Formats: sequence, C-alpha cells, structure tokens
Amino acid sequence: MTEETNLEVGIAQDFEELHVTIIQPPKGLVSLGLKELWEYWELLYFLTWRDIKVRYKQTLLGGLWAILQPFCMMVVFSLFFGKLAQIPSDGVPYPIFAYAGLLPWTFFSKGMTDSANSLVGSQNLITKVYFPRLVIPISSVLSGVVDFFLAFTVLIGMMVYYEIYPSMAIFFLLPLLLLALVSSLGVGLWLSAVNVKYRDVRYTLPFLVQFWLFATPVAYPSSLLSEPWRTVYGINPMVGVVEGFRWALLGAGSAPGAMIAVSSLVSIIIFVSGMYYFRKMERVFADIV
Repeated sequence: MTEETNLEVGIAQDFEELHVTIIQPPKGLVSLGLKELWEYWELLYFLTWRDIKVRYKQTLLGGLWAILQPFCMMVVFSLFFGKLAQIPSDGVPYPIFAYAGLLPWTFFSKGMTDSANSLVGSQNLITKVYFPRLVIPISSVLSGVVDFFLAFTVLIGMMVYYEIYPSMAIFFLLPLLLLALVSSLGVGLWLSAVNVKYRDVRYTLPFLVQFWLFATPVAYPSSLLSEPWRTVYGINPMVGVVEGFRWALLGAGSAPGAMIAVSSLVSIIIFVSGMYYFRKMERVFADIV
C-alpha cells in the first residue's frame, strides 16, 4: 500500500469519527421552529436586555423619553381634538381618554417599527452566527414592554387626579397587552422579512405608522360609528386593543367584546402568516441582508 493510499485511508477514518451537522432548508410546509426557538431562550433574553440598555444609552433624560412621547402627544391631541374640535370622549375627561389610547398605540407602533428594522440592524450577527432569526424581531418587541410600564405610571397618576377607579374589568388588561404584542410582532415579522430584500420598507414605515394612527380610535371614540360598522371596524387589530384598554381602565363606553373578538382573529391571522413567511424567507437572510 502506497503512502498516498495510507493518507487517504487515514483521512477517511478521521472523517467517519467526526460528528457532522448539516443545516438544510425545510422542505414542503415550513415549520415554525418553536422548539428550536425555546432552546435559544437565553439568547432571546440577552438580546432583549441589550435593546433595553442601548435604547437610552448616553441620553440626558434616559427612560423619561418613554413617558414624554405619549404625554406630549396627549397634550397636542387634547388641544386640537379635545378643545378645538370638541371630539366626544365617552364621558371621561379628554386628556385621560387620549392618553389611555396612546399607551397601547405607542407600544404597538414602536414594536412594529423596531422589529421591521431589526434584521437589517443586526446584519453582522446574522452573517456570522447561526441561530433562529425569529429571536431578533421578538426581542425588539419585548424590549418595549419596559417603556409601556414606565408610561403606565403616568396613567395611574392621571386616574388618581381625575378620581377614576377601575372595576373588575382591569383583569382584561394583560390579555389586551398580549394582543397588542401579537399584533405588533405579526406585522413586524412581515415587514422585517420584506425589508431584508427591499430596503424601501424603512422609508414607508413613517407613512404607515401615521396612517394607522389616524385609522385607529386613539384621538376619537369608536362609538361615533353605529353597528354593524363598529364591529367591522375591529378588522383593524388595534381597534379592539385601544377600545378594550379604555373600557378596562376607565369604564369608557360599553364592553367592546365583538370588536375585541374580530381584532383578535385578525391579529392571529397576521401573526401566524407572518411567522410562516418569515421562516420561509429565513434561509436567504444571511445571503442578501
């Protein structure tokens, strides 16, 4: 046996001893990969905490920016819509009416915007290390929960000032927050996957957010619409969330059960379809990001 043959045999034996893992794109129906996502929960925690720390790093006001944004918008809305336009507010003072709507809306819009830009902003990480790419947009949305609770403290103060005390309906608050999170993440998954291939998304986002804001009953009540159009209005997933928040916290209007049901159904459809589309496009992210 020649020396060259011995070398080839040795290489073959060494190769057989190696444990080789081949990552292949899924075939047929795309898997959501939830089990794999759970295995990387520590990475999800790390990226979420990183986003929280970096968000207000080297800022003078720090976390106060999470309060100032909805508060300043509330002041503007109260002046133009409450005082000048005399928009009705379902029997509660307009400032707290507007702020209770801006709170979930700000959480939704910021989560949607951050998750839409998350993959492009993490291109160095995506091209060097393998991990479930779903971790990136999910962490972008989860980091906004801290801002939500910071801004929520102002709402508590306003409720005390206006002597408005919640009823047992307040227990619906966490499910409504979860619905806002699902809606934000669902839209963010669609936009983030498209944004990797078409960078026009980042330029259209401000227009989308502004249009969606005025298409949502933040500055005005949905009670301006009569049935069945009020229920149909729930096709906008944030309609049920915003109206549900006001009802749960302020007792404004009647229980928007039908709207919440419609909004929940639409949110689930957007979320599940966004997950499938994201997973389908995930195989090419590292190549084109």
